[in-house]
Amino acid sequence: VQLQASGGGLVQAGGSLRLSCAASGRTFSSYAMGWFRQAPGKEREFVAAIRRSGVTYYADSVKGRFTISRDNAKNTVYLQMNSLKPDDTAVYYCAADQTNPWGSYYYYTLGGNYAYWGQGTQVTVSS
Repeated sequence: VQLQASGGGLVQAGGSLRLSCAASGRTFSSYAMGWFRQAPGKEREFVAAIRRSGVTYYADSVKGRFTISRDNAKNTVYLQMNSLKPDDTAVYYCAADQTNPWGSYYYYTLGGNYAYWGQGTQVTVSS
């Protein structure tokens, strides 16, 4: 599967952005989807994930501000980001996993469990 992330940009603190990740192929609904981010000089970190059942998981740092959702008819996963902070500045990546539809929160936080990755989209939050 190929993933194409979009929707990044420059926004002021407190603002909102919605990221999209479009997937190719006919089996999108069978994938768990995740969002990760990487800030300059920092390691990649988990942001959110959604299982094919619709169950969602969030990093503590974004819980209550970000919402992950999916539209299987459009082969697209979204990340709605509200109340953005300068610390949210990073390149955001979407990823897909087909191997474990019943994974735990911990399973989906591990980038190594995702076989497919998008190219990333830059999010910059100014103070």
